[in-house]
Amino acid sequence: MTMRVSAAWPQTTARPLTQRRRGATVDDLVGNTPLVAFPTLTAHLPRQIQVVAKAEWTNPGGSVKDRPALNIIKQAERRGEMHPGVTLIDSTSGNTGIAYAMVCAARGYDITLVLPENASPERKQILRAYGVDLVLTDPLEGSDGSIRVVREMVAENPEKYFYADQYSNPDNWRAHYYGTGIEIWQQTQGQVTHFIAGLGTSGTMMGTGRRLRSYNSAIKLIAVQPDSPFHGLEGLKHMETAIRPAIYNDDLLDGIEPVMTEDAHEMCRRLAREEGLLVGVSAGAALVAALRTAENMADRGEVGTVVTLFPDNAAKYLSDPFWTAG
Repeated sequence: MTMRVSAAWPQTTARPLTQRRRGATVDDLVGNTPLVAFPTLTAHLPRQIQVVAKAEWTNPGGSVKDRPALNIIKQAERRGEMHPGVTLIDSTSGNTGIAYAMVCAARGYDITLVLPENASPERKQILRAYGVDLVLTDPLEGSDGSIRVVREMVAENPEKYFYADQYSNPDNWRAHYYGTGIEIWQQTQGQVTHFIAGLGTSGTMMGTGRRLRSYNSAIKLIAVQPDSPFHGLEGLKHMETAIRPAIYNDDLLDGIEPVMTEDAHEMCRRLAREEGLLVGVSAGAALVAALRTAENMADRGEVGTVVTLFPDNAAKYLSDPFWTAG
């Protein structure tokens, strides 16, 4: 197979000229994110193996969660479930909440979000800036505790809320099936051989993986998760011990790569200092898994293109002390 280096791949899909003339809306800016390469961190790999990542922080809300949040709200509008007078509610570890807040602000909707009290100060400040009604839950219960609280609130007042339910809503993974997966296939000119992504709601992997498999059933799908129930990889779930998202299907996967929090932190520091990319902790974990995959391929004499996804940049994590360690 002839390999094409990442620099030759198209990085975005051009917007229609009529759209550029009228000016883009928030909706228009979601998706079509570029691929980034890692010339320093991949210098030890043979040229026949490429490692690239989707730069999802280039979405207008700053994360990959703009994709499912927008699709969940648009499909709820289409069904008549989301409209003025109804409050959107959901549990979140931060990024989906910010995406909901952005889309709701642009549409004039009320929004209540339930998240762990130990969510980063930056995330809570962003949500408050959007005017979100925040409900903070026990940090020791993590995102699962927030899920339980939001379910109680909806049960007590069902007429008040549209429960977006990102962990169970198929419009989550469909956003990636009709967006992210198509973009990766086009950007790599069909050369992608492995897709690697973290497991939170699992929507990114479920949707992107299904779309890529529809193009080529041989593409390997490898999920990233924390190596233990107690971890510092905000936004990721340790599936064996967490509330399992209804949209998650592990039969789709070829493997799960566990990553230590400390390894993700170290990779974040290396990305900043060696590649000039300030990314979030789950992005660091994703690249740890992607490089392991690529190194194993090299050991076996394989060729291919490993694509991972960086959910966000470091803006919401800079208060964490690990940045100045090491």
